[in-house]
Amino acid sequence: MSSNPVAETVASLLPRAKAELAELVAFTSVADFTQFPRSESEAAANWVAEALRAEGFTDVALLDTPDGTQSVYGYLPGPEGAKTVLLYAHYDVQPPLDEAGWTSPPFELTERDGRWYGRGAADCKGGVIMHLLALRALKANGGVPVNVKVIAEGSEEQGTGGLERYAEAHPELLEADTIVIGDAGNFRVGLPTVTTTLRGMTLVRVRIDTLGGNLHSGQFGGAAPDALAALIRVMDSLRAEDGSTTVDGLDAAGTWDGLEYTEEQFRADARVLDGVELIGGGSVADRLWARPAVTVLGIDCPPVVGATPSVHASARALISLRVPPGVDAAEATKLLRAHLEAHTPWGARVTTEQIGQGQAFRADASSPAYQAMADAMAVAYPGETMQYAGEGGSIPLCNTLAGLYPKAEILLIGLSEPEAQIHAVNESVSPEELERLSVAEALFLRNYAAG
Repeated sequence: MSSNPVAETVASLLPRAKAELAELVAFTSVADFTQFPRSESEAAANWVAEALRAEGFTDVALLDTPDGTQSVYGYLPGPEGAKTVLLYAHYDVQPPLDEAGWTSPPFELTERDGRWYGRGAADCKGGVIMHLLALRALKANGGVPVNVKVIAEGSEEQGTGGLERYAEAHPELLEADTIVIGDAGNFRVGLPTVTTTLRGMTLVRVRIDTLGGNLHSGQFGGAAPDALAALIRVMDSLRAEDGSTTVDGLDAAGTWDGLEYTEEQFRADARVLDGVELIGGGSVADRLWARPAVTVLGIDCPPVVGATPSVHASARALISLRVPPGVDAAEATKLLRAHLEAHTPWGARVTTEQIGQGQAFRADASSPAYQAMADAMAVAYPGETMQYAGEGGSIPLCNTLAGLYPKAEILLIGLSEPEAQIHAVNESVSPEELERLSVAEALFLRNYAAG
C-alpha cells in the first residue's frame, strides 16, 4: 500500500484492532435464544456501545427491536453543514455448527497462516472493527469530515426483521446522504469490490404428517405412508435433474451482466470435491447473482445412531429460497409454499410456515459516492481498479433503507471474501483486507465530504 498518513495510522492501529476483535468474537452472540444465552448478545451490544462512546459518539443507544433483540446506534457530529454517512455492520453471528470441525475454538480469535480465525471474524464483527479503524484514522489526521451514524444490528443472521421494523417506525433515525454497508466482501483477496446487487430470501418451515404415531417398519412398512419419505419427495421436487432450482411459477432464467466468475475459481472457492459437478445451468455468475437458489437448511429426523426400525409419522424441514433482484420476495414465498403443498404425495397432511423474509437489492452504481469509493480503493489497493459484483446472500435491511431514503446512495463493502468461509467452520478474516478496507473507507469519507 502506498504510504500516506491515513494508511500509516491504520497500520499502527492493527494490533489494537486485533485485540478488540478478539474481545468481540468471544461473545457467543447468536440471536437464537433457544440455543444461546441472550446475555451473550446483550454483552456484545454493550461492547459496541462502549466502543462508540469512547470515540466521542453522542446519542449512543441500545435499540430494543420488535424481534426481541438489540441494535446499537450512535451519532458522531461532523463540521457544520457536513453530509451524513450511515455505517452499518452487525454483531450477531451464525452458530458455530460442528465445533469439532474447527481447528481452533470458534469463539476464540486465533492467528494461523496469516489469518485470524473465529466465528464472526469476517461476518460481521470484523465490519464493526473496520468502521472503528477508519474513524480513528481520520480523527488522527485532521478529523472526521462528515456526520457519522453507526448502526450495529443484533439479528441480521436470523432474518427476523427487527431492525427493519424499527427503522420503519423511526424513519428519521437512520436517514443519511450515503449508507456504507460493511457486510459484503471483495470478489477475491486483494481485488477491491463493491457489491451492487443482493438476492432476497425467504425461509419456510414445512411439516408433513401421515400417521397417528410411529409404526414398526416390519409390521406396517410397505403400506403405511412414511412422512419422512414424503418429505424427501417434496424436497427433491425443488430441483431439476441438473440441480437447478425449480419452484412452480418462479422465473429461473436470469442472466448476470458484469464481473464474471470462472468455474475453476468457483470450484476452488467453494472447495468442491474432485469429480463432483456444479449444479444448475448458465454461467456461475448467473447462478449466484441472477437466479433463485433453494437450499434445505435442516431436517428433523432421527439420527442414524440410535435409530429404530420405524415408519415415521411426522417430519419437517427448514427451506431457504434466495431470489434475485426483480423478484418480489413475498410473491416468491407464496410460490414456494404453494409448490411444497402441491408436491406433497399420498394425500399426506402438509403445513407450511414462513419464518423469515427479505427483499432483493440493486444499487445505483453511477452515483457520486461510487466514484468517491473508486478513488479511495485505488489508493488502498495500488494497481487495482474497483470492481462491481453481485452477492448471492441477503441483507434484508438494504431494501428497507432504500425504500425509506430513496435519495441515499448505498454502497456495500466488507471482509467476507471467499477465503473467509463465512457461515462455515473455520471462518476467518484477512488482516491485510481489514487494513486496506479500513483505509479505503477512511479515504472514501474524506473524498465524499469534498465532492
